[in-house]
Amino acid sequence: MNRTLIATALLAGAAFGASAQTVDSTVQRDVNQQTRIEQGMQNGTITTREGAQLERQESTVDRLQQRELRDGTLSTQDAARLRAAQNQTSRDISRANNNGVNGNPLSASSQREQQEVQRNINQENRIQAGVANGGLNNHEVSRLEGSQARTDRAEYRAGWNGRVSQREEERVNNRDNRNSYRIHQQRWDDQKRK
Repeated sequence: MNRTLIATALLAGAAFGASAQTVDSTVQRDVNQQTRIEQGMQNGTITTREGAQLERQESTVDRLQQRELRDGTLSTQDAARLRAAQNQTSRDISRANNNGVNGNPLSASSQREQQEVQRNINQENRIQAGVANGGLNNHEVSRLEGSQARTDRAEYRAGWNGRVSQREEERVNNRDNRNSYRIHQQRWDDQKRK
């Protein structure tokens, strides 16, 4: 009886470790993909409109992360669905970088979009750090990724036409400020990974 309990506890711990590691890697992949989008915009290989369309795809990935982590676990099937969505976004980032359509990285709209994408990178880095150090559990990551999805969607709406106005940028920044506050609250509350 005692050996069974010990074996069960060890298996549960191993499953948790894999789940935490998988969550960490999916959030880290978000950071990497946002970085690729920003680099493409900075060197002009991704236009403002393409950047906005890629943010819409990032929104889809973030919503999927939210849905898959809502129950606090990430099954093998859930991880496979996330990987497939992230792979598709990765292919689309490569396609946008190499399609021969170039933007002006120094235009005001591109600069605004670049700032928004950089803020996404910062927010996702903070979420990833919270997962890595145990400050965020899967339920909290789920809620935060849902907030990130809404921000990504707002970025898409701001730049779908190839221009991001100052007013649109302010709206996205206000949403980012709320997300930043939520990330801080969730990372430093008393809920930890077990």
